[in-house]
Amino acid sequence: MEMKKKKEIANTDTEDCLKAYFEQIKKNPLLNFDEEIDLSKRIQRGDQKALNHLIECNLRLVVKIAMEYTVPEIAVLDLIQEGNLGLIKAATKYDFRKNVRFSTYASWWIKQAIMRAISNKRRTIRLPHRKEERLRKINRVYNNLYQTLMRKPSLSEIAEQADLSVAEVDTLLNAVNPTVSFDKESRDDSLSLHEIYEDNSFTPDREFMKKCLRDETMRFLERLMDKERKILMYRFAFLSGKRYTLKNIGEKMGMSPETVRQIELKALRKLKKVARELQEYSHN
Repeated sequence: MEMKKKKEIANTDTEDCLKAYFEQIKKNPLLNFDEEIDLSKRIQRGDQKALNHLIECNLRLVVKIAMEYTVPEIAVLDLIQEGNLGLIKAATKYDFRKNVRFSTYASWWIKQAIMRAISNKRRTIRLPHRKEERLRKINRVYNNLYQTLMRKPSLSEIAEQADLSVAEVDTLLNAVNPTVSFDKESRDDSLSLHEIYEDNSFTPDREFMKKCLRDETMRFLERLMDKERKILMYRFAFLSGKRYTLKNIGEKMGMSPETVRQIELKALRKLKKVARELQEYSHN
């Protein structure tokens, strides 16, 4: 009984803090598209006041998104704080030339920050970056297959679509939580895959960020020599969506596969210096 009473008091305190916070941030007016563009131009000129204004006028967006990701283990205010970090990142990178509303652009960064916090704090053991990415890939494949098959896919079906072995899929899922399941069938304490990672099957902000990543990549490729750029575009499916082998590229460009490989390595070394900027578009 005493524990229940303490929990009720804690919930009341949280609700009061959340209400006070929302009352404070709603004093900042919402921006129209022209105002966002103007602020973006000023931010790119180094105007700190413009940056602060853009952030303050979008704090309500963070609250709205954070409320969709509430989990028992993490306080809502903590999720909002994490989302605010994503909002700050979005405000510093927002480019008016993309001709998109700031809310669409910022949503991706806010969700990424919140999901990363949930992912890190719900697990005792944090997975390496590569395994995190594979786990997200498994989740995307699961969502797509679930919608296509109209049922929960098997491990083998997921493994085939994700281009992973069944054992690797099973190991990754077990690494997240020993009681993880694809979906909860009963009221127990086990976690479902849906609770650990969001469903990104249909997200306009995510699709927009994919386009941004491609545009940024193309911008960096422009720094390379023609042969270097063309080889990387062949190798990483920028041309016709197909990845070419060293032999295929050599035949197309009239050179040996070894020459292609050497040029590719040289180009990748050049791009390594700017890779950090592109990595920001991926979950860390």
